[in-house]
Amino acid sequence: MTELRKIAFVIVALAAPTACTTVVMEAPLGAQIGAQLSVERFLSAANQHDVRAMGRIFGTSDGSAMETGGTLGCAFKKIGSWFGGLPCVKKEHVEIRMDAIASILEHRDYRITGESRVAGRTVPATRIMVDLTTPDGTAARDVPFVVVQTDDGRWLVEQVDLQAVMAAR
Repeated sequence: MTELRKIAFVIVALAAPTACTTVVMEAPLGAQIGAQLSVERFLSAANQHDVRAMGRIFGTSDGSAMETGGTLGCAFKKIGSWFGGLPCVKKEHVEIRMDAIASILEHRDYRITGESRVAGRTVPATRIMVDLTTPDGTAARDVPFVVVQTDDGRWLVEQVDLQAVMAAR
């Protein structure tokens, strides 16, 4: 064997075991922290009645509620709504909804009590359970917040069980 062939053989022999290796990837710890952090930021914004911040943290896997799109994007959404798509939502309407949610979520204190993956979703989604202490001292226990991950890696609050909070008052 020539010297070049020997070197090539050694390289192939060393690389062969790694070519058959399977690596199991789990969700990074940062993903869990990101979901919880979004709930914490949403609750903080709700207590301050910062409806714009709430609108940036609330949404779907497609993006936040405040990202209504520009004029051209809304025109395409409007045309799409004629065929079953969703039309653009005005920022003023988002702010009104967030103000109503903020009124319900007003709290003295909160504690995250649990977290679980939401099954059957096509995008990463996590259910964060929260205990809230309302301003009058009553406790709303195990209020579920569903948080979804967007394509760009952000975590947005998609659902909040407001009835669980209202029932405790």
